[in-house]
Amino acid sequence: MSLKVYNSLTRKKELFEPINPPYVGMYVCGPTVSGESHLGHARPFITFDVLYRYLMYLGYKVRYVRNITDAGHFEEEGREAEDKISSKAILEKLEPMELVQKYTNMYHWAMNQFNNLPPSIEPTATGHIVEQIEMIKKIIEDGYAYESNGSVYFDVEKYNTDFSAKGQPYGILSGRILDDQIESTRELDNQDEKRNKSDFALWKNAPPEHIMRWQSPWGEGFPGWHIECSAMSTKYLGKEFDIHGGGMDLQFPHHECEIAQSTVCNHQMPARYWLHNNMITINGKKMGKSYNNVIKLSELFAGTHPILEQAYAPSTVRFFILQSQYRSTLDFSNEALQASEKALRRLMDAYEWLMSFEQTDNHTASDGQLNEKVLKLVTAFDEYMNDDINTAKVIANMFELVPIINSLKDKHISATALDSKTIEFMKKQLTAFIVNIFGLESSKANNNNNKLEGVLQLLINMRKEAKQRKDFVTSDKIRNELTALGIQLKDEKDGGMSYTIQ
Repeated sequence: MSLKVYNSLTRKKELFEPINPPYVGMYVCGPTVSGESHLGHARPFITFDVLYRYLMYLGYKVRYVRNITDAGHFEEEGREAEDKISSKAILEKLEPMELVQKYTNMYHWAMNQFNNLPPSIEPTATGHIVEQIEMIKKIIEDGYAYESNGSVYFDVEKYNTDFSAKGQPYGILSGRILDDQIESTRELDNQDEKRNKSDFALWKNAPPEHIMRWQSPWGEGFPGWHIECSAMSTKYLGKEFDIHGGGMDLQFPHHECEIAQSTVCNHQMPARYWLHNNMITINGKKMGKSYNNVIKLSELFAGTHPILEQAYAPSTVRFFILQSQYRSTLDFSNEALQASEKALRRLMDAYEWLMSFEQTDNHTASDGQLNEKVLKLVTAFDEYMNDDINTAKVIANMFELVPIINSLKDKHISATALDSKTIEFMKKQLTAFIVNIFGLESSKANNNNNKLEGVLQLLINMRKEAKQRKDFVTSDKIRNELTALGIQLKDEKDGGMSYTIQ
C-alpha cells in the first residue's frame, strides 16, 4: 500500500507522488520568535517531525525546510497590523535581534526536549530580505501589486479576477469567497492606503519609531509576513515542491496569500500537497489569554502553570499528541495527560522487555491463532501510517500487543507460542515505529527526566516560598545557583515561574 495524505487543497485523500522521486521537498511554517512557544505550537512541530521521519523510513530523501519568523508585518484577520518582534523588543527593553536570539534558543531547547529532528534548512526572514524584495518587485512588474506611501500591497481583487478564470481563485485553499471576506473585513488604520479592503501588505513603510528597517526601492521599511515563506520556499525547494505544512489556523490568510504571491511570481501553484494539523483545546476551550490557559512549554515541563496538577515529561506530551490522528481535534486536560503518562510507561516497559527477550532456537508457533493475530497487528502499522499518517491506529495496535508481550514475560503463555520469525518481525516493527518514526524515548530515560524535573520543581517551589516570606537572600541564591548551571528562571506576571535550560 502506498502513502496517501489528505490534501487541504483538493479536500480529499490523494496518493502521494513526489515530483522528483526519491527526492521530497517539504516546507513547514515555523515559529514567530517574539515569545516562548506554547502547548498549541507543539502539535504542528511534532506532527511534521513524524511525517519527516516516516518519509525517510519509506526511503525518500527529504529536504525539510522550516522557517524562523524573526521580522515582519503581521496582518491578522480582524486585528490591527503589528510587527510583533519590534513591539515585544520595546516591551522587554531588548534589541530586536537580542529578543529573537533569546526566543530562538528557547524554541530549539523545546524541540530538543520533544526529541524532534532538526530540519534540513532553517532559514530566517531577516536573512532573506533581498529575496523578498526581488519577489515583490516581480509581483509589481506583473501588475499584481502597487506602492502606496512607501508600502506595497498585493492587489487581491485583480488576482482573483484574472486567476478565477484559470480555476485558481483567491480562497482556493480555505474555501472562502472573496466577496464574503471583504464584507467581514474590519476597517483598520492603514485602510486608506489600500485600493481594496482585502489587499495585504508585501512591504511596510517604517515610521520613525520603528526599530527593524531595511532599504528598499520604496524607502526604508520591513517585509510583510506572508512574503517570507514564498521567498524562502522558492529559494530552497524551487518553484514547485511536494508538501507545504502547518496548523489549520494558517490556512487563511497566511497560506492563501502564499499561494497568490508564488503563483504570480512562478506561474504555478507552489506545492502539490497542503497538509494541516488540527488545534489543541484545553478542557474544551480554545487557548487564549482571556481564558488564562495559554501554557508555555517550559511551564508544561515544570508544572508551574496554575491549570496544571503536575509537571509533564516532553515524551508524555509527544505521546499524547500522537494518540490522535493529526487532523482530529485534541483536547488537553490533566486527566488526559496523566493517562498518557501511564500508557506510555506501560508500552515502553513491554517494548524494552521484548527487546531483551532472546530465544534459543528457531521454531514454528505452537499457537497458530495467536501467531496470526500478532502478525496481523504488526503488519497493519504500515497500512495505518500510509492512510494519512494515522498514528492513533498504530498506537491502538501496539496496545493490543502489550498484553501478549506481558503474557510472554510472565510465562502465562509459552515462549514458543509465537513463531521465532514473528517475534523478530515484531521487534523490528516496534523499534521502527516507537523509536525511529514516533521518536519516543525509553521509559528509563523518561524516569530520569521525571526525577530531574522533580528536583527542579522542588527548587522552584522553595524559591517561590522564600519570595513570599520576603527572604530575598535565599530566593536570589537559588536563582543564581541555577543560572550558574545554565538554568534560567523567569518570574511570570501571574506569580508563576518558567525556566529554560541553556
